[in-house]
Amino acid sequence: MLQSRMPSTFSFAATGDSFITRRLPENDAASAELAKLIRQSHFRFTNLETTVRRDDEGFPSAQSGGTWSSTPPEALDDLKAYGFNIVNWATNHTLDYSYGGLESTQRYLDASGLVHAGAGRNLSEAGAVRYLETAAGRIALIAATSTFHESWIAGNARPEIAGRPGVNPLRYSTRYRVTPERMAELRSIAAATHVNAWHNLSVKEGFTPADPEGTFRFGNLLFVEGAPGEPEEKQTAPHPGDLARLLASIGEARRQADMVVVSIHAHEFKETAKDRPDDFLVAFARACIDGGAHAVVGHGPHIVRAVEVYRNRPIFYSLGNFIFQNETITKAPADAYDKAGLPTSANIADLFDKRSGNGTRGFAVNPKIWESVVATWEMEEGELKKITLHPVALGYRSSRSRIGWPQLTTDTAALEDIRRLSREFHTEICIENGLGIWRP
Repeated sequence: MLQSRMPSTFSFAATGDSFITRRLPENDAASAELAKLIRQSHFRFTNLETTVRRDDEGFPSAQSGGTWSSTPPEALDDLKAYGFNIVNWATNHTLDYSYGGLESTQRYLDASGLVHAGAGRNLSEAGAVRYLETAAGRIALIAATSTFHESWIAGNARPEIAGRPGVNPLRYSTRYRVTPERMAELRSIAAATHVNAWHNLSVKEGFTPADPEGTFRFGNLLFVEGAPGEPEEKQTAPHPGDLARLLASIGEARRQADMVVVSIHAHEFKETAKDRPDDFLVAFARACIDGGAHAVVGHGPHIVRAVEVYRNRPIFYSLGNFIFQNETITKAPADAYDKAGLPTSANIADLFDKRSGNGTRGFAVNPKIWESVVATWEMEEGELKKITLHPVALGYRSSRSRIGWPQLTTDTAALEDIRRLSREFHTEICIENGLGIWRP
């Protein structure tokens, strides 16, 4: 008679963005050291922040995630060499090379053997729960993104028509609360300039739903009038339909797997602080835990954010970068050169020189972009036992050809940032022997 399996301890390793655009050097000691760390866990996750394609697969979209990202399929072997066995690919770069780039990425991911979630040939496929079989048990991944061009949203199929390829979306609403005096000014300006004329006609003709009651539109922005004494502020909330759909996926996964992880790619930030998650993201992450998820792994802004232990489950609001090579793509579309004001005769090095002001602005001069962590944690019978944050450095101030590969470091700058930011969420991260530690 078969005996039931005893409860297992599940181990997890997760990183932020892998914006990989070139091959891993052979016999690289730094990557071998990282692989040794990552391979100690059952669940080994990274965010795939690029399309995977050959030059003849797909054409550039009119809209990109910032850089039209592309990497050869062999780079997936390099991610596997680090030990990763599961990835998210719902990001603001998923359709940088339109549907052809999405389809090639999916095809190469399928062939690689990596479990992957977050995008697909329709919304059902993009939102599907994906499962990783491990020695400890079955782990589910649900992946989505809140940062995307509106045309990139995957669409549902109907009996009479195919669905639309794209990403699994987490949309959100934004409202701006202002004083009665400012609201009166907005109404007056709108009346004088007819800034809402096109929208109002579209509502009248039935093409666009009316705005929520109690709001006032000014162009593309929605305002609400605050009561006396209420502060002026920006208010965001998850899209109710997307939230319900993602929670339904968590409910499905909770019954089909031992552990459930949610991955969310989100660049949005609170007020002017890039290192603080927007309110809708906090609400979403906590709702995922309330709905049965065992962890939420965030990425997107290219810097680290807080860790929150909520109901004894970890929420990583951003794990920063793992691999970041956005300036070593070899080709870019004409749109990128036009945007930079460069002539047809310009080359890719000219483009990045112009964009970065010859290395004097942007990502190149922000040390926080190049300081990050690998997070590992353990759960037993659904309860969090420990989180360990391992700091990594990506070569700040290195040349364009060298920057972006990670290596373990004794520099605790990223840990200090996470400790400071996590206190806002009543989570205390200790720094011990060069590692960030959380214990119950």
